[in-house]
Formats: sequence, C-alpha cells, structure tokens
Amino acid sequence: MTVTPQAPQSNVPVQFDLLILDAIVLTADPVRPELRSGALGIRDGRISWLADSPPAHYQARRTLRLPGHFVTPGFVNPHVHSILSMVRGVAADLGFAPSYTPGIPKGTQVNPEQARALARLGAVEAMLFGSTVIGDNFVHADVTTEAMEELGVRLCPSWRLHDVDFAKVANGDWHFDAAIGAQTLRAGMDLQARWQGHPRVKVNLAAHAVDTCSEDFLRELAALAGAHDMVVSTHLGQSKVEVERVKARTGRTSTEVLEDVGLLNHRLMAGHCIYVTPSDIQRMAKAGAHAIHIPKCNAASGRMAPTPAIKRAGVNMALATDTQHGDMVELMRWTLATARVQTGGVDDEWQPHHVFHMATLGGAKALGMDHDIGSIALGKKADLVVFNANRPHLRPHVNPLGLLVHTAQGRDVEMVIVDGDIVVENALPTRVDMERVCLEAEKAARELWGAEGKRYWL
Repeated sequence: MTVTPQAPQSNVPVQFDLLILDAIVLTADPVRPELRSGALGIRDGRISWLADSPPAHYQARRTLRLPGHFVTPGFVNPHVHSILSMVRGVAADLGFAPSYTPGIPKGTQVNPEQARALARLGAVEAMLFGSTVIGDNFVHADVTTEAMEELGVRLCPSWRLHDVDFAKVANGDWHFDAAIGAQTLRAGMDLQARWQGHPRVKVNLAAHAVDTCSEDFLRELAALAGAHDMVVSTHLGQSKVEVERVKARTGRTSTEVLEDVGLLNHRLMAGHCIYVTPSDIQRMAKAGAHAIHIPKCNAASGRMAPTPAIKRAGVNMALATDTQHGDMVELMRWTLATARVQTGGVDDEWQPHHVFHMATLGGAKALGMDHDIGSIALGKKADLVVFNANRPHLRPHVNPLGLLVHTAQGRDVEMVIVDGDIVVENALPTRVDMERVCLEAEKAARELWGAEGKRYWL
C-alpha cells in the first residue's frame, strides 16, 4: 500500500518548502510503518507528500537526499526538569529525587539568571537527541519558557505547583501553607495567559505530587484544569516516602486521592508510577489517565514501574527523560529491557514498535496533541528527526526500527525539524551557540553548588 496525497494536476509542479528523498522513513503510523527510500515533502509546516517517490513534477526550495538515513517523528518528551541538569552525575547515586535529598542544590535556591542558563542546557540536550516536544516543569517557568522557546522546539511548560514548603521537605518536614499554594497557582495561570495562542507553546499545570500538595490545593488545581482544558502533570507513586505519607495523611493511595479531587481523567499525565497497586492501575485505565514512564531514572535508583501490568490494563504510556539525560533513544531501550526483565523473556507484547509508539504517538496522545504530531502522516505537522544510519553500529539495515531501538543513540541525530523549520543541522542547534549555552550553565551550577561543590570540582 502506497500512501500518497491526491494526485496533482498534470504538468503543474507540486510545491515544497523542503523535500527529503532516499531516506528510510519510520512513520509510527500502523497503516504503513516504514517506507524504504521514501519521498517526504513539507509545505507550510506540514507533511504534504509521503510516498515511495516524489511527484512527477515538483519544485522545492530545498531538497535533501539522505540515503542510509532514518527519518522518524519527533520524540515527545512530556516530563522534564531541565534546571535539574545542575545535579547531573550526582543525584542519580544518592537514591532519591533531588527535591527530597539534602546536601544538593534545590529549586528554591535558583535565581532567574541561573534558571535560564540551566534550562537552556537541558532543553538543548533534549533537542539535539531528537525531542521536538519538551514538557518542562520546575521553578522560574516564566524565565525558562522564554529561554527554551528561543530554540525553536515545541514546549509544554509549567511551574512546579504545590503548597508544601519545599525549603523544608529535604529535612523531612512537610509543612503546607495556603499562601504558597495560591502563589504557585497564580504563577501557573499567568504563564498560561502569557503564552496562550503561541503556535509552539502549550502551557500545562504540574501538580508536583500528592505528598507535596494538600487535597484542598489539588481540588482548586483540578477546577482550573477543567475550566481551561489544561493537561495536568504530576509525580505518582514515585517513592515509598510518598506512598507512606499519603497513606498516613489521607488513608488512601495517591491515585485514589487524585480520583477524589477530580484530577484522575484523560488530562492527567502521571509520572513514574512505580508504586501503584493493581486497583490504582485499573482506576487509571478506566479514567483514561496516562502513565509517563521514566525508565532510566527509575532503574538507576534500583526500581522499576510495573509497565507490563500498566500496558496490559490499556493505560496509554509515554516516555520521558526527567532529570538524568535527554536521550529518548536510550529510553526506548531501557523501557524494552526492564519490561522483559519483569515478564521473564521476549514476547509479542514487548517489541521495538511498542516502545517507539510510547516515545512518539503515546506522548502526543498524553498531551492531547496526537491529531497534529507523533507520527509521520499526510497533513500532520512536520516534526521530524533525521538519524545518520550509515555508521557501523546501525548496519545492516535489515530491520531499521529494531536497529533504532536496540543500537542507536541520541548522538546519531543529525537534523531536527519542528513545524518544517530546521532547528538542528549537522548535529548542532541552528538558533543558539551551543558552546555558550554549556559555559553559562556550568557557571550557574558552580554558583549553586558553592562550597559543597568542592567535593566534585577541582
């Protein structure tokens, strides 16, 4: 079956802004998942041609012949804290989420200038590895959204929303303050007003977690999300501490609390889902909530989410990098491996196309954007990633999707396209100076680590 647009009038050239020829196109579309040596045309930011060959008559502002390259949909990375690049290489070996861990820099210590520098570093990294959508949430989201928007990437940002006093949490003190909750919600809605209508920015609401958000606060957030039809991101079942504190405070699981306050629905993106019960999973499935799987962060702390049970229940799953790195390709591999460890072998339920779906269409669905992005199909927005698959570790091309999942790396990305615009070319960002981004982030991190950082820096 060949997927083609309506045939053009004879002898009238079909117009393209960009035409990609000779590449292997991995579409993430079950109708036709792969085109060998395909022709992919872009016009006005959308995919206007997808076939085995170009039209007989065409004109293109730019033509790229890419034999031996893979073209995929842009990866959708819906749960990221780019500022936490400041604790990379340290927090992963301390066993717990950075916000709960004493002795390392916290979001409450970050000033706007530092936030801007660190967020750009995290976002540039994710973009270079093929993420065309970054769902970033943390402190100073007003500043960081402006910084990341300059890269040309698609954003789904939010403030970190909570009413706990985060300055005390790392010391084991969960103190709730209505004034803190009001301030964070106000900031969250101000961000929504600031970016409403932007073609590449869709603001979300990020309720940090049930242990750091009181029930009254969550109800207020649920009402805002419903009134403005906004996606809500949260951490769900990410730690035993969360499970125990929520149980002691409410007598219920975090999932049950989210259901009671009106947040467990099709707009909810639940990050981690490590400590969820069979009943929790069924509640998520019934409500249409989405599980955001973060396999490398989970596994690095010695834990695995019960993804086979979550998938079997019919819960939509997406993948996200969270804090340790921005490589969605590596995440697909971790997802496949950790699921097979739990099932005890290789079966038809966990194959490369399943995790590829999670990294693309699954994430788009979680964000309510699957009608526009997440797969390569006629009429969809041209969010694309080009991999150089001429390298030894990506040969031979017997099964391109299997190669992508099992042996590729984010560093194989040569080009990233968002809305038809090239934002990464020759493995470098086109809109910012990468070296400057790295140097500014290094300076900000050293400032935040202060005397404690002397343990790590010479």
